[in-house]
Amino acid sequence: MHYFIHSVRVFEASNLQPFADSPIGRFVNMGIYLSTPKTDKFSDDGENDRLRYGLSSMQGWRATMEDAHAAFPDLDPSTSFFGVYDGHGGKVVAKFCAKYLHQQMLRNEAYSAGDIGSSVQKAFFRMDEMMRGQRGWRELAVLGDKINKFTGMIEGLIWSPRGSDSNDHVDDWAFEEGPHSDFAGPTSGSTACVAIIRNYQLIVANAGDSRCVISRKGQAYNLSRDHKPDLEVEKERILKAGGFIHAGRVNGSLNLARAIGDMEFKQNKYLPAEKQIVTANPDINTVELCDDDDFIVLACDGIWDCMSSQQLVDFVHEQLRMENKLSVVCERVFDRCLAPSTAGGEGCDNMTMVLVQFKKPIQSPPSVDEQSSPSKTADPESK
Repeated sequence: MHYFIHSVRVFEASNLQPFADSPIGRFVNMGIYLSTPKTDKFSDDGENDRLRYGLSSMQGWRATMEDAHAAFPDLDPSTSFFGVYDGHGGKVVAKFCAKYLHQQMLRNEAYSAGDIGSSVQKAFFRMDEMMRGQRGWRELAVLGDKINKFTGMIEGLIWSPRGSDSNDHVDDWAFEEGPHSDFAGPTSGSTACVAIIRNYQLIVANAGDSRCVISRKGQAYNLSRDHKPDLEVEKERILKAGGFIHAGRVNGSLNLARAIGDMEFKQNKYLPAEKQIVTANPDINTVELCDDDDFIVLACDGIWDCMSSQQLVDFVHEQLRMENKLSVVCERVFDRCLAPSTAGGEGCDNMTMVLVQFKKPIQSPPSVDEQSSPSKTADPESK
């Protein structure tokens, strides 16, 4: 029975064929897919003087919703933060990142010094650190199902620090004694793709296969790379750390080479975090914005499995000619991607999308004569 449960996790919806056509595959499908899709959408819109955004998320055919997102147009007076987190093996790591990653970026000394790239990179690694031990277990339990929420709250009352320390404004994530002090961290995990916009600069940090795309004069440029195990740089790290790749999956299980969580792939005590079989280490990409930039899209692979970057950019431009509300544009993307049945696999995943449109003119620093093209730092998507 234990092996069968593990097998369910191995064959995620992103790669079910030809497994789905086998007798056992059809049985597993019953577990990960609903008989009819949940098309209710959670949507939100907002704006400030620099940008406006819309977002939406939909569970779709999947039995559970494991995506999470974050949108803070005014993280501080000059900075906006947007993030998409696609969970696997459960929802808790995605929810944890949505709750804490931007906070940790803000608290880092590098952020105060203006080094957003270093601060967000450290925040990615910090997520793994924070999810360990009694405190990590308790926080994840509260974000989990109802039984774990109750247990986590009870343990919080029993084991969390007492006195004035617990009322401090700044949470230093102090060590807690308790029955889960040796908790190594979650075996489930999450992608993380975040975009930070400060003045004329866009910083994108990504670990996993969620993706950020910018539209510049209607051309799609990928500002992140999908971290699949068969990429040469990922394969080299995986093998050096003692892992292997089978059927395009790390150790025959995980179809991602980078993620937050997934602690079973991060157990080599002789290697730093960035050299583990699976790492939370994000690629960081910085782009100078200019008036040619239309919008950026952050989305989980439930969208990218169905549309290329250029197809999505073209679709958004088409919708913006008819629809002003950005969350509605996101919802129409979902409707276009949603599969009519679970037979094919594509269009059956959870879907989350954040659309951020820049207000013109974009203020650029007077010392810069020519803005950098995203093609210097990103891959243009072929039409």
